[in-house]
Amino acid sequence: MVTEHFKSWFTEYGITEVECLVPDLTGIPRGKIVPANKYLKGGTLRLPESIFTQTVTGEYPEDDETGSDPAIIDMQLIPDENTLRLVPWAKEPTAQVIHDCHYINGDKVSIAPRAVLRAVLDLYKERGWSPVIAPELEFFLVARNTDPDYPLASPIGRSGRQESGRQSYSIDAVNEFDPLFEEMYDFCEIQKLDTDTLIHEEGAGQVEINFLHGEPLNLADQVFLFKRTVREVALRHDIYATFMAKPMEGQPGSSMHLHQSVLDMNTGQNLFADTIGNGNCGGGSPLFLSFIAGQQKYLPAVMAIFAPNVNSYRRLTRHSDAPINFQWGYDNRTCGLRVPYADAANIRVENRVPGADANPYLAIAAALACGYLGMVKHLEPSPPYRGSAYDLPYALPRELSHALKLMEHSNDLQNLLGERFVRVFAAVKRLEYETYLRVISSWEREHLLLNV
Repeated sequence: MVTEHFKSWFTEYGITEVECLVPDLTGIPRGKIVPANKYLKGGTLRLPESIFTQTVTGEYPEDDETGSDPAIIDMQLIPDENTLRLVPWAKEPTAQVIHDCHYINGDKVSIAPRAVLRAVLDLYKERGWSPVIAPELEFFLVARNTDPDYPLASPIGRSGRQESGRQSYSIDAVNEFDPLFEEMYDFCEIQKLDTDTLIHEEGAGQVEINFLHGEPLNLADQVFLFKRTVREVALRHDIYATFMAKPMEGQPGSSMHLHQSVLDMNTGQNLFADTIGNGNCGGGSPLFLSFIAGQQKYLPAVMAIFAPNVNSYRRLTRHSDAPINFQWGYDNRTCGLRVPYADAANIRVENRVPGADANPYLAIAAALACGYLGMVKHLEPSPPYRGSAYDLPYALPRELSHALKLMEHSNDLQNLLGERFVRVFAAVKRLEYETYLRVISSWEREHLLLNV
């Protein structure tokens, strides 16, 4: 429904076009571009439900695998007024707005990523709980690459040289691309994206951006828009930005760490704080420990959401700044679940498992669903781990097909995320996996061609 706010906002900024966005399962923006005057007249914008059953390669599973209507039925697009923003790189004044999806009869489309997250947040609301999220998103800047047979390379910065060695936390390495980052921050400010700290990460050309903590759906929207923004800014500077989990051999992967806490809706108190202890990670509240326990127990079952692509599992290797199990510990970055030292108001759990390639709506929904199950079931975690969790065996799935099986066999997760969603997600990702298996890699040609 187009409200008066839309009309006055369009007039204020002289809007001529509207980009109507819907995040798909991968996190790709789907939708339509509509003239502003037509958009303001109302009417119903529609897209086929099949945008949520499309693989990243543009294929579709069979209808009986996804439970889809073979007629390829339409959905209505309902604008979320809170997501109305300018498109800062457009030549003409252009608005962008994220839309929710409903069937023609008014029912919500349960397989839409925003709907999946909303359903989990509703469960928290029923308990009087208000979850808070702060994502940390890593990505690589790489030189333009138009031939996928060639490996990616670091871009050339202002010095005229490529970054080769690792420059973790280097200020000068970030300054190599000052014009790009200045434009990125300008575009984020125009879109009201609450970006905070920018750091150079371990990899050559790898950067991390932190978001201010806030309401989960709003933060998922911001990550979704930020990815789009950074890709656009990079192209304007004749390079690429990639959120692949493991884009380059010999370099670390990119993650999307999720800092999580839960407040009392009425008082605003952090329910993870131990009011009996000193509030400085001296143990945490029972809810805090149960939240961790839920993540430990159910993390393998949502691994396909945290690591949704065949490339995702290349990141999750020993001694690679990425976890290999679901241990937890205080200020321990080798664990899948890290509890940073903080005062009582800021006690939180950092989930370090999701990759940068994960859909932010689904990753946040999955993480909160695991914690929710731990709290309502009063689960107890393992003792906090001291030392390097890399000394322990792998406990996470190591490839996509295994992760999908775990997801399909978890009734608890299906009840929270939706049976239809799990069915569709598994069918789409399984088709992607099978498509990948048809590709013969250069490694196979190099090592097997004349040796087996």
